[in-house]
Amino acid sequence: MAKSTGIKPEPKLLSGGNPQIAKGHGDAPVQAYIAAMPGWKRAMGGRLDTLIERAVPGVHKAVKWNSPFYGIEGEGWFLSFHCFTRYIKVAFFRGMSLDPVPPGESRSRDTRYLDIREDEPFDEAQFSAWVKQASQLPGERM
Repeated sequence: MAKSTGIKPEPKLLSGGNPQIAKGHGDAPVQAYIAAMPGWKRAMGGRLDTLIERAVPGVHKAVKWNSPFYGIEGEGWFLSFHCFTRYIKVAFFRGMSLDPVPPGESRSRDTRYLDIREDEPFDEAQFSAWVKQASQLPGERM
């Protein structure tokens, strides 16, 4: 029997550098996901999480399908994000109802995306406004 060192192994990074984190509800799995985000994405993940918490005090969090999800408990999910090789993709599940509509199109009629890249400016005020609006819309049940 192998002796435990007490050190947890580093999370595996899936294709595109997305952390593989066990699904779970609450802040802990989301913080584990953010801590495992590679390179510049880690700081940006923490920034996104902080902005979401400020815009929606008491936001409900979970990790599902290797992505952090944010929602209103009992109301469904309004946002998630996912790491890709060169960017972070934020999904607003009711993005077509936001003003202005986030720029990234989706195959889903209602979903819109925001791609965040290391070398491009990030508009915190616009992101926070979208988060606040999204939190007030009916959420996705997943």
